[in-house]
Amino acid sequence: MRRLASRLLVPGLLALSLMGTVPASAQQPEPVFDPAQKQAIEQIIREYLLTNPELLREVIAALGEREKLAAEGRRQTLMQELRPQLERHPDDPVMGNPEGAITIVEFFDYQCGYCKTVKPTLAKILAGNPDVRVVMKEFPILGEASVIAARAALAARQQGKYAALHDALMAFRGRLGEEIILEIAAKAGLDIEKLKADMQAPAIEEAIRRNYQLAEQLEISGTPAFIIGDALAPGAINEEQFAKLIAEARAKL
Repeated sequence: MRRLASRLLVPGLLALSLMGTVPASAQQPEPVFDPAQKQAIEQIIREYLLTNPELLREVIAALGEREKLAAEGRRQTLMQELRPQLERHPDDPVMGNPEGAITIVEFFDYQCGYCKTVKPTLAKILAGNPDVRVVMKEFPILGEASVIAARAALAARQQGKYAALHDALMAFRGRLGEEIILEIAAKAGLDIEKLKADMQAPAIEEAIRRNYQLAEQLEISGTPAFIIGDALAPGAINEEQFAKLIAEARAKL
């Protein structure tokens, strides 16, 4: 009889213990127990959980899922608020169709091997989807060389050669440094003295700082990371994943 009572009572008591997650207006008045009753109830709960530890795992899993859904909801709201900065800031380079109805936002680093790996896949996606534009978010997180490369790429826009330098830097295999970056830029057809001067422009520092802030707000800590429609996709996603997310974004237009 005691075990049956435990099986009936404990789930109810656990539910009561979780009532802090329910709005106060929806809660029923809490039962009042005297000290002896509280001690007896605590003993029943302890014995029940020791005998049925899987219940505790279920509760923890349920709470974890609830927190995950809440966090995703907050991120979705935040992405809506930040969408103009993510997709339409005038200082961001754009690949693909500048007037495309579908926008992919990519946070990347020129020293990121995964960014280099995913680049051919992204190029294929652009070739097959003329209504897609890609907003390039320079997000140099892998050291000083990454910062120099990002500054050089953004400065190359002043010579109309962002895409040329971006492609050349992504194609390079090896460790970057300032001298190597400038050599790559020269081979890509840039005027190096002008490039070095343009790299010091305050607008370039501001663009990189802005990307850091956006990444922090969206809890993006690695590269590459893609935002497609309402979805945040971290890592070097494959062609099928790109196609699925683009189709979902297109369906919401």
